[in-house]
Amino acid sequence: MKLLRYFWVAFESIFANKLRSTLTMLGIIIGVAAVLITMGIGAGASASITADIQSQGVNKLTVNAGGSAGGQGGNTLTLGDVEALADPHLHPELVMVAPQYGSQATLVFAANSSQNQVVGVTPLYALVNNLEVVNGRFLNEEEVARWDKVVVLGSTVATDLFGQIDPLGQQIRIGSDLFTVIGLLKASGGQGFGSNDSQAFVPLTVAQGRLFSAPRHRGSLTVTAIHLQVSDASLMNQAQRRVEETLRLRHGLKAGDRNDFTIFNQASLLDTLGSITATLTVFLGSIGAVSLLVGGIGIMNIMLVSVTERTKEIGLRKALGAHDSDILLQFLIEALVLCFLGGLIGMGLSFGVGAIVARIPGFGFQLIFTNFALVLALSVCTACGFIFGLYPALRATRLDPIEALRYE
Repeated sequence: MKLLRYFWVAFESIFANKLRSTLTMLGIIIGVAAVLITMGIGAGASASITADIQSQGVNKLTVNAGGSAGGQGGNTLTLGDVEALADPHLHPELVMVAPQYGSQATLVFAANSSQNQVVGVTPLYALVNNLEVVNGRFLNEEEVARWDKVVVLGSTVATDLFGQIDPLGQQIRIGSDLFTVIGLLKASGGQGFGSNDSQAFVPLTVAQGRLFSAPRHRGSLTVTAIHLQVSDASLMNQAQRRVEETLRLRHGLKAGDRNDFTIFNQASLLDTLGSITATLTVFLGSIGAVSLLVGGIGIMNIMLVSVTERTKEIGLRKALGAHDSDILLQFLIEALVLCFLGGLIGMGLSFGVGAIVARIPGFGFQLIFTNFALVLALSVCTACGFIFGLYPALRATRLDPIEALRYE
């Protein structure tokens, strides 16, 4: 009951000085909003990137031509390697193997042109990479075998070349050849050189033989990358080791030689991403916490002023029998209420900012406010109220009642 009475006293004091209380809470409001918004940005960006990676398939390995620093140079990945990896007796853990051979090329339609990555692939490429066709269809085996001049466009390429025109059935020029557009991919939201949105896909045989004249290595046409789908996520590390062993044996690499290829593990990328984004979120939250510290100092400053203004009231209460613990609770609870109210308003402000950001067209991700972040923000601002309200409250208990009653 005593605590409830002091809560009402705290509210009466706060509402009696509305402007001062609002300005006092402002530091806490901004601090809590800053913590939640920065952590929301970190969580939102992490979720967006994770979704993009998962949309491409988590059970995926990608073997790229060329080794790491110090490894052998040149392109040594070949269609022979693809056949070896696709052998179910040698690699039962691999369910799909999709080679690619690509390079930069200029795509032209009417007066529009665009410099993009043109990738020669097989039909399995779309399945391994979870590509979704929104208009038309993807390449088939017959078109690859017949060297048909057909192309599937990423969404950005289609927009650059055709604008509002339906690209399906239209012909575009790649190099010196005309290609018929048979499909349009769904926008994946990726940016830059490796984005599916900025690529055009043609039959592998056409890319190797007609467009880019792929060289041979050990009597077999080279490829720039091999995409592999593993049957189960738990087999990812095992599959990576077996693929590495097969390729090293085929490439004649000795025990001390570095790989002349690199293997990219999608699952490992997610783990790495999780560690990076967790660190980034903590870092961003720490920056926002500085605002809370400033707000807490403001709370202590105003509470010291309040103790000075109410010196006579404190002396009167002591003279009437109030204990030091009563005076301590009165001022400590007032500081806690100020901080808690500021925290709630800061939470409301951050949710408002999140709603505004969600309505911004083209914004890459939404702010995500996790339960952990909300509890952390309220806990920290309440701790600020206790820490920065304790000294003014203790100072109030040390006032001599006789001197306090004489204070003007």
